[in-house]
Amino acid sequence: MTGHTATRGGMELITLGVAAGPAIRGRENGISSAVVVDDVVYIVDFGLGCTRAAYEASLEGRQFRAGFITHLHSDHIAELSGFLLWNWGEPVNGFTERVHLLGPGQDPDDVAAGRKLAGTAGLVSSVFEAFSYDTAIRVTDEARPPLEEIVRVTEVDEPTKGSAAAGEPFDVYEDDKITVSAILVDHPPVYPALAYRITSDYGSITFSGDTAECGNLVKLARDTDVLVHEAVNLDFYRGKGFDPTFIAHQACSHTTPAGAGRVAAAAGAGRLVLSHLAGAAETDYWSCQARTEFDGPVDVASSGARLSVSREAVPAVSE
Repeated sequence: MTGHTATRGGMELITLGVAAGPAIRGRENGISSAVVVDDVVYIVDFGLGCTRAAYEASLEGRQFRAGFITHLHSDHIAELSGFLLWNWGEPVNGFTERVHLLGPGQDPDDVAAGRKLAGTAGLVSSVFEAFSYDTAIRVTDEARPPLEEIVRVTEVDEPTKGSAAAGEPFDVYEDDKITVSAILVDHPPVYPALAYRITSDYGSITFSGDTAECGNLVKLARDTDVLVHEAVNLDFYRGKGFDPTFIAHQACSHTTPAGAGRVAAAAGAGRLVLSHLAGAAETDYWSCQARTEFDGPVDVASSGARLSVSREAVPAVSE
């Protein structure tokens, strides 16, 4: 993937951050991706560092229209508040128009058991409450529109757990630039965990979110131009003496790079981009493992990398 300056037309993927887990991972930002379609910006997940990464990617001042949260693990939402507060309401460098945020609701089993764990709506309302002193002052002193009136939150109405529909893609969002569909993926014990497919006139990009190797994802990613898939290096954790419980979670809730290659091959994806990289390894490890199962182009993403997407012509991208 390249580091060129953003274009003002077409469809572009920017991997704002690629690190897994709620920790600082060297120079890599936490997991977050931007999709830019004709100068309109969409964000998938909001990991640590995504706000500065968006600025460095020259997204400041463009129209941020919608954000999509795959699941509510902290490494995917840790910087949501910072992103929403970033130049909100400024006509030159910020966003003043309606922003949509979509993400999972509560686990029905938690609701049934009386556990009051926040879904996306609860998360965002807590942000509004926590920063209400700051935002109220800026509304009156800086003539900014009330943040809670700009941000519209929708909890994705996923199919009933265990139903036949839970194994099929479903539509979640549409505007004049894109359509977005989602599907439930396997990231136990997290539920709901979602993958998203963003489709425009220029092509499609599918985001796995966090998931074990998953047949549902194959359905969502069928013939996608780009599959952005998470990957874990289990040997790293085994060799570092991590607790067996932690390693077991990684094995049952995440996907090896070879597994990501199998998903890409089964889906007929045009290109595989490995991101949300868990466990340290050289770039060649990730790509070589994926290529044992997938014979298409494979990129190992880094923070700030960019890829132009077009059904008519996909530009050459450095491996």
